[in-house]
Amino acid sequence: MNQYQELYQKKKMTAEQALELIKDGDYMFSAQAAAEPQAILSKLQHLKNTGVRGTTLNTCLPIQDYAAMRDPEMRGIMDHSGWFFNANLRKIQKDKLVSAVPQSSTSVLRKALQRIKYEGRRPVVMATVSPMDEHGYLSLSISAIYERDLIDQGALVLLEVNPNFPRTFGDTQVHISEVDALVESDRPIPVAKLVPYTDVDQKIGSYVASLVEDGSTIQLGIGNIPNAVANELKSKKHLGIHTEMFTETMVDLIECGAVDNSQKGFMNGYSVCSFTMGSQRLYDFVNNNPTVLFKSSTFSNDPYTIAKNNKFVSVNASLEIDLTGQCASETVGNLQWSGTGGQSETVQGAQMSPGGKSIIAMHSTYTTTDENGKEVLHSKIVPFLARGAAVTTSRNDTDYVVTEYGIAWLRGLNIRQRVDELIKIAHPDFRDWLREEAEKNLIW
Repeated sequence: MNQYQELYQKKKMTAEQALELIKDGDYMFSAQAAAEPQAILSKLQHLKNTGVRGTTLNTCLPIQDYAAMRDPEMRGIMDHSGWFFNANLRKIQKDKLVSAVPQSSTSVLRKALQRIKYEGRRPVVMATVSPMDEHGYLSLSISAIYERDLIDQGALVLLEVNPNFPRTFGDTQVHISEVDALVESDRPIPVAKLVPYTDVDQKIGSYVASLVEDGSTIQLGIGNIPNAVANELKSKKHLGIHTEMFTETMVDLIECGAVDNSQKGFMNGYSVCSFTMGSQRLYDFVNNNPTVLFKSSTFSNDPYTIAKNNKFVSVNASLEIDLTGQCASETVGNLQWSGTGGQSETVQGAQMSPGGKSIIAMHSTYTTTDENGKEVLHSKIVPFLARGAAVTTSRNDTDYVVTEYGIAWLRGLNIRQRVDELIKIAHPDFRDWLREEAEKNLIW
């Protein structure tokens, strides 16, 4: 047994033992989504047995319904801050067991650390890693959003070691000497399947693809529209990838030759991302693949980093947009639905890039069901955002808006011109209403 294996054995413990290292006032950051250390988080209620008080858990898209997060008895022991909501967090928000953190991907860590330092609290990072190599290094695997940054800031490091997670490169290397506790697990890695997209998604994808020139650097997210966009990009040449999330559709673009990362102008030859989640095929692709670099979002999502790429095209979604171009992409009225994520940063960075474009892609409508069970159609392009809605992308930054009815290019237009362009891509059933509302409310 060499010195690294000896260190490993000394730091190996149960999840309960690892959580006993948590002290009063500690601020715990969990790796996001599929990278979350489920073996540790599933035992968070153990904090009730340790007597610890005043801790905070900061999460992003937790994919498991952890008992501690919906346990009222955890009040006073652990406050829960979520910087990207999902269905589970939306449920427990109603019981005041979680509160949203209004932050973007690059600022979530910086601002939280500034607050922690001011309050004299200790940061803690909890993440999943692939097994240690012969040199004593573990890999942060499928997420580098802020984990490496936290380790560099002297955080307490609690890791779940899991052989089912891929070994990746970039800001993912953690030496055993930097670790405080290791919890072993062999649970399956969470997988997500691509959902078939609709004809409407395909129309939107075709419009978006028409804006992407050969040699562009692309950023796509997850969902039906990004999947449709990626499929439409397969005929392009010399595309590059610089994105927050590395998706399975990007594997398709690399394997068909549309992406070769040769003309990015910045980090040529590499697909740059901060995290991934998807199928086993995706995880197999990134495993031991030196051409996919997982970089901290404080780097990859920084608008000034993005701007170094040629013809950067960002594709983001929005829940609602008003006639001046304000995008509400994370709340439904005053209720938190998701989060800012990297939208505001990629929107700005794309337009700072030489030849860059920022695209908000969305369906023109959504439906609800009334009290009689009848479906009611609503426009996503509205005169005014819903009361309490958070503006994710300001009208100062909105560039292209795409629906299944076409493309509205808002860059450099005044309000009257924006009204005209956005009404053209609204659903035909709502165009007269939008025009009337614009006139009545002097939106010009």
